[in-house]
Amino acid sequence: MLQTVKQEVAAITAVNDFVVKFANVNGSGSASANQLFAKSILRMGVPMAPRNIFPSNIQGLPTWYEIRVSEAGYLGARAGTDLMVAMNPQTWDQDVASILPGGYLFYDSTRAIPPSKFRPDINIIGMPLTALCNQEYADPRQRQLFKNIIYVGALAALLNIEIEVIETLIKEQFKAKEKLIAPNLHALHMGRDYALTHLPCPLGLTIRRSDAVGERISIDGNAAAALGAVYGGATVAAWYPITPSTSVVEAFTKHCAKLRTDPETGAKNYAIVQAEDELASIGMVIGAGWNGARAFTATSGPGISLMQEFLGLAYFAEIPAVLIDVQRAGPSTGMPTRTQQCDILLCAYASHGDTKHVLLFPEDPHECFTFGALAFDLADRLQTPVFLMLDLDIGMNERLTRPFTWDDSRRMDRGKVMSAAELEAGKEFGRYLDVDGDGIPYRTYPGTHPTKGAFFTRGTSKDRYARYTEAGAAYVDNMERLLRKFRTAETLVPPPQLRSAEEPTRLGAIYYGSTSAAMREAQDLMAAQGVDLDLLRVRGFPFNDDVRRFIAAHDTVFVVEQNRDGQLRTLLINELETDPAKLKRCVHYDGTPITARRIIETIEAHMPAWSLT
Repeated sequence: MLQTVKQEVAAITAVNDFVVKFANVNGSGSASANQLFAKSILRMGVPMAPRNIFPSNIQGLPTWYEIRVSEAGYLGARAGTDLMVAMNPQTWDQDVASILPGGYLFYDSTRAIPPSKFRPDINIIGMPLTALCNQEYADPRQRQLFKNIIYVGALAALLNIEIEVIETLIKEQFKAKEKLIAPNLHALHMGRDYALTHLPCPLGLTIRRSDAVGERISIDGNAAAALGAVYGGATVAAWYPITPSTSVVEAFTKHCAKLRTDPETGAKNYAIVQAEDELASIGMVIGAGWNGARAFTATSGPGISLMQEFLGLAYFAEIPAVLIDVQRAGPSTGMPTRTQQCDILLCAYASHGDTKHVLLFPEDPHECFTFGALAFDLADRLQTPVFLMLDLDIGMNERLTRPFTWDDSRRMDRGKVMSAAELEAGKEFGRYLDVDGDGIPYRTYPGTHPTKGAFFTRGTSKDRYARYTEAGAAYVDNMERLLRKFRTAETLVPPPQLRSAEEPTRLGAIYYGSTSAAMREAQDLMAAQGVDLDLLRVRGFPFNDDVRRFIAAHDTVFVVEQNRDGQLRTLLINELETDPAKLKRCVHYDGTPITARRIIETIEAHMPAWSLT
């Protein structure tokens, strides 16, 4: 039934533009049902973005699954819930509190709930889910699992989702277990039939078939980065499991089984090693890189912390390595299943002494794929560690993105590698000798020549020919060359992307990574209210002159990021020697993705004369 308790505001009405949130218990089997619901919206041609909010502890704790539906394509996180599917009594109060005025609460009404537990400004939809399951199923596990499918059926009726779409998805999901298809379809129709008979269908929130999805695909950033590693030539992965990066190597393993296995012999043309810890994993990656393999590890902030000394070795000895850092909330263990962008400074200056590392900032799964491949070219070309900076939100949640493409004529850029023929011909070889001013020396693979070339490497101070020395002049010469190499990296990392306002403005914002969706929505919302804002999306570090010029061209620049201390802002100030007063912090770090509203509120706080709300 639809129950309205002294309704004080009009019910929300919207077509293809709202937020649905499921409140469940971890381990209840709800995840697959919620994903089924989300995919049905995509199959109807309507863009949506799901976010799985789950605990870092054992089953039985609260979990949420949030879906933003937006035909206009605004798929960043949005504050407030339009429809709450409340299946967890533990979180009832906070779930009810999160519903927007005029929104809807769908709940299991098998047991009576006191009127005081409801709000007078929302629409209450009760359905006796447990009672229906108890009548239909005797097995406790079946009661739990099919309860989830029953509420999907009810929601299909309430939101006007085509039932045929969900039926097809169920058949696809259980194609390998056909005996499960019929009972799941039965549960689906149980829910739908009940809703059509007893509930007000459809609600003011409606899904209407569209073609706004187009040719885009839905994939998570971790899987995309792993596929990029395969196409980038990676043959070695060494890792230690850590949330939220574990699925990177799991996906890499699956991709390699298809793409790096000899179809005739079944031989595996790759090596994946789960090491005993993060220190061992980065050591294996560096060893493989020194031997000429393309190798990577996937980890998160605590893993990067443990890898510091080895990263200094790779930087100073100049050995290629790729690190995929899927950032989570810290410090220490922090919030392992919450998102942040809090490893920027940790990675940029990883290790002791004067070190600077190359960072790549993908905004979506498409760039996770392309940058995932590019990282290996950059690591080889620059002979240095390269960090691919994801975060939990972009890494573990599926996003709509352009289909991946690959130019089969593309060849790996192995950089300056001297061949046996060149060595035999007497070409001068100095392992740390800069022959053309770009700061990058030649290297050789071990075994290239029986007597010439480099068969060892040094983490200690050396001269241009890798001879050990502690002479100050030789040390300075080497360190200055490393700076020249870093300046060369400016020309190789992806350049920033400018998104200009419709009208000239002296107000700008710099952002990166998964903040992109919210940032572009904020720009559009501000423009609709007469406030113009130029945007610059940074895609790599070191920064090039485009970033410097953007800052110079604006009176005030907001740096939008998801950490407490404004780490990208600090990096900009430090590297570009920018006036700190010109760069305003716009930070968000509670573990949830930043929203357009949060960005606008921050800008408004600095510009009180503007009315942006």
